[in-house]
Amino acid sequence: MKIISRQIYIDHILRFLNKGMMIALTGQRRVGKSYVLRELAEIIRQNNPDANIIYINKEKKKYDSIKTDSDLSAYIEGKFPEDEDNYLLIDEVQDIEGFENTLRSLNADDECQIIVTGSNAKMLSSELSTYLGGRYIDIHIQSLSYREFLRFHNLEDSAESLGKYLSFGGLPHLYRLGIENEDMVWEYVQNIYNTIVLKDVVQREGLRNVTLFENLMSYVSDNTGQLVSATSLSKYLKAQRVELTPLTAVNYLKAASNAYIIDKVKRYDIHGKRLLETNDKYYFEDLGLRNLLVGSNRAKDIEKVMENAVYLHLKNLGYKVAVGTLPNGEIDFVAEKGGKPIYIQVAYLLNEDSTVKREFGNLIQIPDNYPKYVVSMDPITKPKDYDGITQMPLRTFLLTDSF
Repeated sequence: MKIISRQIYIDHILRFLNKGMMIALTGQRRVGKSYVLRELAEIIRQNNPDANIIYINKEKKKYDSIKTDSDLSAYIEGKFPEDEDNYLLIDEVQDIEGFENTLRSLNADDECQIIVTGSNAKMLSSELSTYLGGRYIDIHIQSLSYREFLRFHNLEDSAESLGKYLSFGGLPHLYRLGIENEDMVWEYVQNIYNTIVLKDVVQREGLRNVTLFENLMSYVSDNTGQLVSATSLSKYLKAQRVELTPLTAVNYLKAASNAYIIDKVKRYDIHGKRLLETNDKYYFEDLGLRNLLVGSNRAKDIEKVMENAVYLHLKNLGYKVAVGTLPNGEIDFVAEKGGKPIYIQVAYLLNEDSTVKREFGNLIQIPDNYPKYVVSMDPITKPKDYDGITQMPLRTFLLTDSF
């Protein structure tokens, strides 16, 4: 099967390869972690034909017998000679109970380069950080960026292509189905969602009320980019006639975050330069999954989808992202990399004076000279500058690799 390279991740992994650190590739199911791992294995073989690679794919039946760390230790026993370049690659490592025990021992003895993939943030981050300390690196694999979407689907950048990306999202397997087959696309996305809920939420987190979980996911999808608080959750639950404490609802949302369905984004006090602990926002890790849950309303909330797309692009470029707060307003995103922030507002169209005043006015309030952007769908072909603030079309923004 042809593997379409995702070079941004390969380059990141290669920087840490053979540096004495375990590498964990994390992310939502079916975002392409397995293909990145397979591509990496091929690169290792090409660069070192004598490399000794042990590859365990827990989604294949032949590895069903490896259920615990004891099974894993028994399987690899004697497979890593001292005089060889040894590699252990495990796909969906969280399906091996107690996996961290074996990996800690291997890593401590420096027997091999360990690279694993996983679809549960809670299990990987807590176990690996506890047992390996600072000796592992977490590389988060996202669904396709807009640039990757164009390459996977053999499309040119255009308003039509952008519309398809904002609608269908970036699950890599869609290129094999063909996005022109819309019914097949949504059936596939639905199946992926069902699998995530079953394996990474119900089974892994032990949540029993699936109906409630799905209602909360519908709520978050309909309120993408809106503040979510205990109060707003309480009002929603009462409207649904559901007896559930807001704290339990928050734990359900945490389970969704652990399964990489959604990301929680904290608010940042721009003037006070500190993160705030209440009223977070949530964005989806894949636009198609978000639009699936919204259902028939997906065509009505383009600005929410735009905002989610901007968030994903910033994360793809390696920015730490927060929601900015001001004494008299809000900034959609404060993104920081290398100690330098950029500020971004997202608006559908800047066709009214009140919209222009709000979006640009909030940015003008920020008392520093770091880059500021307003991203919109206005039909401009290149960025425009207004008093030091750059207005940029969404398509241009999503194809920009550095700011």
